[in-house]
Amino acid sequence: MTSTKNTHAKNAVRLAEKRKTAPNPELLAENLMKGDKAALARAITLVESAHTDHWEIANSLIENCLKKKTDSVRVGITGVPGVGKSTFIETLGKNLTASGKRVAVLAVDPTSSKNKGSILGDKTRMDELSRDANAFIRPSPAGTSLGGVARKSRETIMLCEAAGYNVILVETVGVGQSETAVSSMVDFFLLLKLAGAGDELQGIKRGIIEMADAIVINKADGANIKNAQNAKIEFKRALQLYPPKDNGWTPKVTACSALENSGIQETWDVIDAYISLSKKDGSFREKRAAQNESWLLQTIDNHLKTDFYSDKNIQATLAQLTKEVVQSKVSPFRAAELLLQQRKNETK
Repeated sequence: MTSTKNTHAKNAVRLAEKRKTAPNPELLAENLMKGDKAALARAITLVESAHTDHWEIANSLIENCLKKKTDSVRVGITGVPGVGKSTFIETLGKNLTASGKRVAVLAVDPTSSKNKGSILGDKTRMDELSRDANAFIRPSPAGTSLGGVARKSRETIMLCEAAGYNVILVETVGVGQSETAVSSMVDFFLLLKLAGAGDELQGIKRGIIEMADAIVINKADGANIKNAQNAKIEFKRALQLYPPKDNGWTPKVTACSALENSGIQETWDVIDAYISLSKKDGSFREKRAAQNESWLLQTIDNHLKTDFYSDKNIQATLAQLTKEVVQSKVSPFRAAELLLQQRKNETK
């Protein structure tokens, strides 16, 4: 018994030492590009890390993976909580893997503003797809990023593409301004809606309509089929009020039942038609270029913010000024100005 305990203890030590060892970015990229799911998961964990020590390794990893040419489709999927995003994605994902495609699902989980914890339950909700050899599901905590979009989603997309996944499905929590953030990192933006839930008119908003490339009425089954068809007609009429997109595409409206796997193929046909059109007229390439530019600017923003808040002197001043702001001794605007000026003086 003692011998067994000693063996377990030694193995635990070896494992701990192995985890402490900084990963080799070239080797990690090589294994990742061979389709090693464990290497992909480790690579994503690395780029998501907030530790500055990992940044240089993550950058080398990204640069190694950028060398691999990929032919992928990035699809953003959003909708209010309860619209059936997870069921829809699982059904769509299974259909795609059955047709020979490799699917990666990046599901962003809500992060509690109180305890900073996330449920990260998408693998549980997509049980069948998570066991599919041609699928990879990565739940990531939204953290404090805008609208619930994980801060490193763009890097994760690129890593999944390097690993050979040719369909990337990005699910958002469906709240706040996540739609805007997701639309800047995908090729096709899909909005899921419910019929008979009282939110049909809420969906007819200029911002959402302008971003959506397709609107899909989910849960069109059972007693809800008629409501779904009526909602489909409503949205089609609403879309007629808006001009086509820059590439001439008019957003389409379909109805489906993810539970019964009906209308799912028709939805993918719409996505496929859009991608074919955008590749033919060059707008696909232009949109990817815009995504890279957005990636650059967002990365700069993230680094500036991290650099600012990790400064020990700023942390001390911030704590003091926060107390003064709470006590109404100084305005928030003045406090912010003092902090930024302090940081500026430090970097001179």
